[in-house]
Amino acid sequence: MGTKTPSWDDLRMLLAVHRERSFLAAGRVLGLSPSTVARRVEALERSMGRTIVHRGNNGTQLDPDALRLVALAEELELGLASLRRAPRDEALSGTVRLSLSEGFVRPVTTLLARLRVKHPALMVELVSESRMADIARHEADIGVRIARSTSSTIVSKSVGRARPALFASRAYIERRIPSRQLTRAAAAQHDWVGFDSALERMPSEQWMRAYGASRFVFRSNSSAAIEQAILEGVGVGLLVEAQGLAQRELVRLDTESEPPSVEVFVAYHRDARSTPRVKIVARELEDALRRALA
Repeated sequence: MGTKTPSWDDLRMLLAVHRERSFLAAGRVLGLSPSTVARRVEALERSMGRTIVHRGNNGTQLDPDALRLVALAEELELGLASLRRAPRDEALSGTVRLSLSEGFVRPVTTLLARLRVKHPALMVELVSESRMADIARHEADIGVRIARSTSSTIVSKSVGRARPALFASRAYIERRIPSRQLTRAAAAQHDWVGFDSALERMPSEQWMRAYGASRFVFRSNSSAAIEQAILEGVGVGLLVEAQGLAQRELVRLDTESEPPSVEVFVAYHRDARSTPRVKIVARELEDALRRALA
């Protein structure tokens, strides 16, 4: 990137485009026309000496290097917000309830711990569950989902796609797949780890069977149990790529076809936009998941 330091106005334009994923939606949030937002972002790109916002059929997407500018914008935004607040941060006190599947528990817990440092009066309740809590009935304030809600009272923000990959422990690799390549023809010769029959219709489970997996030696409804079984060398199995790569004792296997990815959404009730504590947790969760899934 270039050496010119962007202004707060530049950064807030970029931040809005990043969050809303289109110039139209960013303009609506900022109270500006989409053309004005586009011109400001283009001016920022000229000052940085490169294109950092890419337009596509599914909306805008930032260059990975530009996420450093987004992080800077978020810090400035929080700093300015703290200056505007009263000495006691009453707006960001109280409890926020989150509902999500077990696979998202670890990264979301890390985010919530950081938020608690910034906002000590904030309390959180995190429920890991396979069912979808009814946000419309306020069973939870925020949900992380792999399907967009059809309810008109629920806001669903897409934060990217979770891309699974096949992993095995280093010990299993050394014993049985030293090439680190698992072909479709060889799949039936290996031990597999997967979800139980209640979740067998998941795209990832269907992909494993279509790829040739037949000997499932370990099944569970717990993604934590599946990850641990793979770590212990029980067999090969699918994990979200970022999740598997974070484990030094796991090795990503090359396959002849890619497992299907799933779109991830952060969902909350429309009324939550008037509740600061829910709004800020949802926004930070969106940004954290976008970075993790990029």
